[in-house]
Amino acid sequence: MLEKKLVTLDEFVLEKQSEFPFASGDLTRLLSDISLAAKIVNREVNKAGLVDIIGTTGHNNIQGEVVKKLDVFANEQFIHALTVGGYCCGIASEETDEYIALDSPHARDAQYIVCIDPLDGSSNIDVNVSIGTIFSILRRKSLTGPCTLEDFLQKGCEQVAAGYVIYGSSTMMVYTTGKGVNGFTLDPSIGEFCLSHPKIQMPETGKTYSVNQGYFQKFEEGLKQFIMWCQEIDDDSNRPYSLRYIGSMVADIHRNLITGGIFIYPATYEHPNGKLRMLYECNPLSFIVEQAGGRATNGHQKILELQPVELHQRTPIFMGSKLMMDHVESFLNDYASVSNK
Repeated sequence: MLEKKLVTLDEFVLEKQSEFPFASGDLTRLLSDISLAAKIVNREVNKAGLVDIIGTTGHNNIQGEVVKKLDVFANEQFIHALTVGGYCCGIASEETDEYIALDSPHARDAQYIVCIDPLDGSSNIDVNVSIGTIFSILRRKSLTGPCTLEDFLQKGCEQVAAGYVIYGSSTMMVYTTGKGVNGFTLDPSIGEFCLSHPKIQMPETGKTYSVNQGYFQKFEEGLKQFIMWCQEIDDDSNRPYSLRYIGSMVADIHRNLITGGIFIYPATYEHPNGKLRMLYECNPLSFIVEQAGGRATNGHQKILELQPVELHQRTPIFMGSKLMMDHVESFLNDYASVSNK
């Protein structure tokens, strides 16, 4: 019996290149650059406990969060790979205050910009829990020369590609170009991402909800009622549902993408705009979830239709299986007039 042929990420992307009317090969090469940096980060993640790469740097990033050493390493690797590759004209990273306009002759006229969260869930690094990388690729708005802020402040629906890498029991890269979602597992024996999860479809419903329930008392009333509904016993709907919250957005979304479920990072009294970044986290993961058949909103509007006005803008987010999204939005609407105070 013949073994099934392995399809590598590079082969798969190259084969699908013809699906783009403006294809020039640059997007293919850009995805290859991102996968190369991901392999380097994966190598360091796997030996983090053996080298001086865990712990904090003693500094905070633009969001005021403590910066881990591996945050810095990952940020440097992705910026370096994208800069050397020369197939994007600019990079916006969650770890940098401003966007980076690349100024090599080839990069200045490149047609793409990249928004990236180099290491999502970095608070989990020191305790050996899954972490990830999230990226978003858009076509530039400016015509030529150095990129501008306008190139980055695009709605999520204008993304041409988005993906994430999860560094877990195995390392996977999941991405979409608006033609469905496919997953690739890193085969360490050959150093290649190989197609392992073709045409991923999120189940219409699930049995898990992902939310930091420790902040329950700070949630709006509709969300509180939804969570209590999830905990009720009801055989017809297979409730109660299980609370599963890892604390790495990539890991929670990846599980729900495969098995069904809902992920919630809402507004609270202290953070009325939520805490997750629109450009680096919410837009790319919403694109993936919707391409897999799920939905993503801020509780009222589709995430992909929101117009960003700041590079590090935040937003509340609800994303997951269609039926579970219907339920949570029904609770939010029914209790919208109820005071949270």
